[in-house]
Amino acid sequence: MKHSNATQQMDILNKEIIQQTFHKLLPQYAFKNPVMACVWVGTILTIVATLLGHAGLGFGLILSLILLVTVLFANYAEAVAEAKGRGQAASLRQARENLTANRILDLNAVPNTIAANLLKKDDLVIVKAGEIVPADGEIIQGFATINESAVTGESAPVLREAHTDRSGVIGGTKVLSDEIIIRISNEAGHSFLDRMIALVEGANRQKTPNEIALSILLNIMTITFIVVVITLPFIGSMVGIKISMVLLIALLVCLIPTTIGGLLPAIGIAGMNRALKANVLAKSGKAVEVAGDIDVLLLDKTGTITYGDRQATAFYPLAGVTATELRQAAMLTSFADPTPEGKSVISLGKELGESIQEPKDAEFIQFSASTRLSGVDLANGQKIRKGAVDA
Repeated sequence: MKHSNATQQMDILNKEIIQQTFHKLLPQYAFKNPVMACVWVGTILTIVATLLGHAGLGFGLILSLILLVTVLFANYAEAVAEAKGRGQAASLRQARENLTANRILDLNAVPNTIAANLLKKDDLVIVKAGEIVPADGEIIQGFATINESAVTGESAPVLREAHTDRSGVIGGTKVLSDEIIIRISNEAGHSFLDRMIALVEGANRQKTPNEIALSILLNIMTITFIVVVITLPFIGSMVGIKISMVLLIALLVCLIPTTIGGLLPAIGIAGMNRALKANVLAKSGKAVEVAGDIDVLLLDKTGTITYGDRQATAFYPLAGVTATELRQAAMLTSFADPTPEGKSVISLGKELGESIQEPKDAEFIQFSASTRLSGVDLANGQKIRKGAVDA
């Protein structure tokens, strides 16, 4: 099913690229690039001159076809780059549209499940452990540990609590423990995720300084070669040579920098798409170009450059405790810890050969953001706890 959806999306994207390739032949788009505009005008003049008999039919049609393919190739390159940017924005938008929310009318009401994009400002929603925060908001009741790595890059879960300076939550983040009630703070279309989408969609609007300078150079070269080609018939007439308009157009296209002119609009967009593959969001091609001059990068936290997936890697027993005792105790207390850290402890223990099973007659202490610990009370009276030192 997923493969079918991916194939369908790819077909839609390819169809859109083809449509944009021909749509950019309209004058309002074609003349934004003077170099390719000259090729496009030359294509039309060549077709007209051929039909009027100023050149051989076969030669004229072949030349016209070559010029048309040149223009379409430039349009295609730009359309592909723009479509990739829109594809990234569409994936972000789809992630937002697939979210659901358990909306409540008041603190004691029964939740009603609706699409997250139907939420309005000041709506109340309840979010439980394992669920995704549907929209930006503020916690008005409860506290929870939240995984914000998808948005901030911070690998460690953060504690968010009502009526504190850490009560704000971001749409698209995941609640790892406990249960919270959130009051939505933004109208639909103004969330953090929406702003990210707007950045991706608007990423192709600013030109870099080098791109502007190169555009000016290409335009000057194009004007110079146009002047040269225009003077050739007058020079030829002085020596009794008549030069065909079709040949002059072909010469002009060969002289002007069509390759650079055709691919220039796609360069900035392609750079931003390449940065986006590395999870770097660039507002414009100018930002990508400036990033190339960076020598030192200062980060305010390690979470910015980590994968956001903390996993247990080893057990280190203290004096008087065997490695087996430590592994068994850690695994027993992790059965009631649904966080990624708790699950990774059990996985690591099994990898190291521990085959301990969840005890049936035991009483488990569920991990929560308030206690910051988990544990188990065994049937023999033994109590084991795992958590923060001060807890």
